[in-house]
Amino acid sequence: QVTLTESGGGSVHAGGSLRLSCTSSDFTYNSYCMGWFRQAPGKEREGVGVIDGTGVTDYADAVKGRFTISRGTVKNTLYLQMTSLKPEDTAMYFCARRMSGYCNGDPFWRSDFPYWGQGTQVTVSS
Repeated sequence: QVTLTESGGGSVHAGGSLRLSCTSSDFTYNSYCMGWFRQAPGKEREGVGVIDGTGVTDYADAVKGRFTISRGTVKNTLYLQMTSLKPEDTAMYFCARRMSGYCNGDPFWRSDFPYWGQGTQVTVSS
């Protein structure tokens, strides 16, 4: 059974930073395409960024240059470093996993991610 657990959310002022973590005891992250998504109240869940099995990353335009995905030295930890946060970044953030190491096609196609965590809330105040 695949389990994903996000942590690190919180409340910050605009311009601040947060680092989210996603952990699992069930598999090795560098074998799979992993993604971060977010969902604001009343909005669709949207892709934030992905990292494939080789470490190549891709980001949504809204977060490029501000957010960075990385894998920790502890093999089952995935990070989302968020800087220069804006109020519009306020959302529940989720990590998710594909079935392979490839993030091909539309990297943020939610149906390609069968495994999801429960999310961690990020609130950015102006």
